[in-house]
Amino acid sequence: MNLDLDGKVAVVTGASKGIGLAVVRALAAEGATVVAGARTIDTLAGLDGVTAVSVDLGEASGPERLVAEAVAQRGRVDVLVNNVGVVRLRVDGFLATSDADFEASLQLNFLAAVRATRAAVRDMLPRGEGTIVNVASVNAFFHPDGLVIDYGAAKAALLNFAKALSQELGPKGIRINSVSPGPVATDLWLGEGGVAATLGDRAGVDPAAIRDQAAAGFATGRFTSPDEVATLVVLLASPRTANVTGSNYVIDGGLVKTM
Repeated sequence: MNLDLDGKVAVVTGASKGIGLAVVRALAAEGATVVAGARTIDTLAGLDGVTAVSVDLGEASGPERLVAEAVAQRGRVDVLVNNVGVVRLRVDGFLATSDADFEASLQLNFLAAVRATRAAVRDMLPRGEGTIVNVASVNAFFHPDGLVIDYGAAKAALLNFAKALSQELGPKGIRINSVSPGPVATDLWLGEGGVAATLGDRAGVDPAAIRDQAAAGFATGRFTSPDEVATLVVLLASPRTANVTGSNYVIDGGLVKTM
């Protein structure tokens, strides 16, 4: 299926690895011109149709700077993918999670998306068209986990933000949707210092045991791949889904058992 993204200009945040890098590649494969933002951009070098921008998206001015770069280089922004995020396990509990911890999580997991969206919408409004896709998380609503209490709260805010903003932007030709992955086979979960390694170290067991225990809770018995998440993101970015807005799509291997 042709997703009608050929020639579109897309901005992707948190684009250098994991889901973000998979989204960049998928958009470029569909013919989009991608402006990809991240602090380190080595992994983006040499990708056809991709312009890499080194930017700290945790800084208040970072997201707007990335969008401005896309407009300056490519003339407009048709698609924004808010993917940047970080999670740190709060293994010592709530009382050891400070205001500064919550603030840092909100800055990168929520406010970076708000700021990028604001900048992109300013460019989209005069043309009366545009698409925004947020990468959220099942931690926003499914079995909220104290180990990621600040992360889950930030992602819940992101879902609410997108749902509310869809009502304002819909009549103006701009769509905004969310994708909520469960555990994904990236370094965040499976890499050195990732969730499996951290929990394994805490419990004194092999990280592989933590990985296998988590996978056993999925109907499919395996982690979602970054490419699978990217496919869903790119479909929502496409004009083929032109009447979909304010929605949240879960991709979790059947982890969530409720409707």
